[in-house]
Amino acid sequence: MLRNSLTKPMNRRNFNVLALSAASLSAFAQEKESFPINYDNTDLFLLIGQSNMSGRGNVEEMDKVIHSRVFSFTQNGSMTPAIDPIHFDKPKVAGVGPGRTFGISVSNSMKDRNILLVPCAVGGSPIDSWRPNAFYKENNCYPYDDMVKRIQLASEFGRFKGVLWHQGESDSNLHLSGTYKQKLIDLILNVRRVTSASEAPFLIGQLGQWPEKPWDEWRMKVNQSQVEICKELENVKFVTSQGLRPKEDLIHFNSASARTLGERYAQTFLNA
Repeated sequence: MLRNSLTKPMNRRNFNVLALSAASLSAFAQEKESFPINYDNTDLFLLIGQSNMSGRGNVEEMDKVIHSRVFSFTQNGSMTPAIDPIHFDKPKVAGVGPGRTFGISVSNSMKDRNILLVPCAVGGSPIDSWRPNAFYKENNCYPYDDMVKRIQLASEFGRFKGVLWHQGESDSNLHLSGTYKQKLIDLILNVRRVTSASEAPFLIGQLGQWPEKPWDEWRMKVNQSQVEICKELENVKFVTSQGLRPKEDLIHFNSASARTLGERYAQTFLNA
């Protein structure tokens, strides 16, 4: 259906034009027509950032159980029940992230609503790649531009009600941490514009805190920037990672902690 823009760079001249063939458009229209939920009772949530949003936890049987009201928007623009992994940035390593558990928790609290998760995170991506026309060489993609195209397509199925963001590890260094705050503010404003959801909660997940690998000053700077933004911008909320545990790599949340983080995102959203 959708051109695989996550593996091929976009034509820059056609940034705001969906590069879909007539056949693809027809297939997308059929998918929309046959999708078993309707626009008025479907809430969309955007999942963006880097690998801890995408998810790197090991997939277990509980992560494959279908929830009747929680769906994800696939790489090719079709609908599917949300089972992990829901991201596709790096298929060989994508696993359990916070998104699916977030969707289930929200749906269980709002039983008259269907949840459609729109995964767009890209592992390793620095915040500089989350701006218009920015190319991320490691994954051969344009994270922001690809996100915009997926937002445009997914918007046919419902309204965006929130954004989940988890990113900052790639900017926790001497050269990038000092400019992180303004770049994240710019991203928040851009995302609210393209989702047509200016008042929807934007939820910032805190970076992992591992006693085995204490934060350096650069990671503390990124964390401080995120905390300050939550105080300065309306309806931007902070989601703590306190007490969560990593995989052996001391980079990614393990499966249980990724699920717990998803529950924390949900509670933050529901209390916003």
